[in-house]
Amino acid sequence: MECGFWGKLKKPFFVLAPMEDVTDVAFRAMFVKYSGMADDGTSVGGLSALWTEFTSADALSHPDGRARVEHRLRYDSQSEHPIVAQIFGARPENIATASAYCASLGFDGIDLNMGCPVKKIESAGSCAGLIKTPELAVQTIDAARRGAPHVPVSVKTRIGYNTIDLEGWIGLLLAQHLPVLTVHLRTKKEMSDVPAHWDLMPEIVAMRDRISPHTLIIGNGDVCSMDDAFHKVKKFGCDGVMIGRGAFGKPWFFRHEYEPSVRMRLQILLEHTRFFEEAFLVRTAGAPEDWYKDKNFAIMKKHFKAYAHGFDGAQALRVQLMDAENAADVEQVIATFLQREGSIHS
Repeated sequence: MECGFWGKLKKPFFVLAPMEDVTDVAFRAMFVKYSGMADDGTSVGGLSALWTEFTSADALSHPDGRARVEHRLRYDSQSEHPIVAQIFGARPENIATASAYCASLGFDGIDLNMGCPVKKIESAGSCAGLIKTPELAVQTIDAARRGAPHVPVSVKTRIGYNTIDLEGWIGLLLAQHLPVLTVHLRTKKEMSDVPAHWDLMPEIVAMRDRISPHTLIIGNGDVCSMDDAFHKVKKFGCDGVMIGRGAFGKPWFFRHEYEPSVRMRLQILLEHTRFFEEAFLVRTAGAPEDWYKDKNFAIMKKHFKAYAHGFDGAQALRVQLMDAENAADVEQVIATFLQREGSIHS
C-alpha cells in the first residue's frame, strides 16, 4: 500500500471535498489564500489536502477527450500541495491510463469516485454504479495502482446503493488496504435528502481497525463549521473530515472561529471572479468579443449566491449579480452596493 503524504498527516485533519463545476483551480486558490495550507499536516488555521473536480478517466485516455477535460486538472504547483486528482470510470484499462497521466502531472494522490449519484453517470456503471458491481470496483482500484504505482490511490464512496451495506461494500473496500477511504454517510438512493448517518461512523472505524488498521477514514456529510468538524471527529472517531457544501462561499472556512466583514467577503467574491475569468475565459486573437471558453461564466453565479448571503441587502445584491456577464460587471455591482450600504458594512 502506497501511503504517500497521507502517512505524514497529523490527526485529525480536514480536507476540501471535490465538487462538480465548483472545486476548480479558481475556487481552490481562494481557500489556499484565505484558509491556508497546513504545512505540518495539522488543520487549525489551514487545509490539510485539496481535491480536484472529478474527471472522466475515459476522456483522459484519449487525446481528443483529454483536450476537452484537462482544465479540470489544472492546479498551482507552487501553492496547491498536497492535492489529489479525482477520476471516475468503469473501464479498468482507462483508469490505468488516466492514473498514469495524473501521476505525470505531479499530483500527490489519485482518488476514485465511487459515490457520485448522478443518474447518467452511475447508470453507465461509474461512480455509485460501482457499488452494484463490487468485482469491477476492485478491478478499477488495481488498475489505478498499476497506472500510478508510486502515488497513493484512495476511494470516495457512499454507505450503500439502495440500502446501507457496511459489511458488504465498505468491508470490501477496506479489504483493498487503501491508504484512505472517504465515506459519504448516505446511500446513493438517499442522495442528500436525509441527514448523514454519522451514527454509523464508529462501526466503520471498528471495521477498519479489524480489516485494515492503517487505512485512514474520512467522514463526509452535513459538516457546517470547523467546530462541527472537530465535534464529529471527537464523537465518532474518524481520522479526518471532508467538507463540501458547508464551505461553499466561505474560502475562510478552515480558519477556526474567523468570520470576515461583509466588505471583505465581497472583495473575496470579486477576486474569485477575476481568477475564474483569467483561468477559464481567454480572449482569442480575433474580435474583442470572441472568447475561448473552458467554462461558462454562468458557473460563477452559483458562487454569487453563496457569497451574497446572510447580511442586510444580500437578496437585492444577488439579484443584481445574477445579471453580471463578466468580472467588470461584478466589480461595478459590488462597488455600487458598498457605496450605498457602506455605513452598514464597513
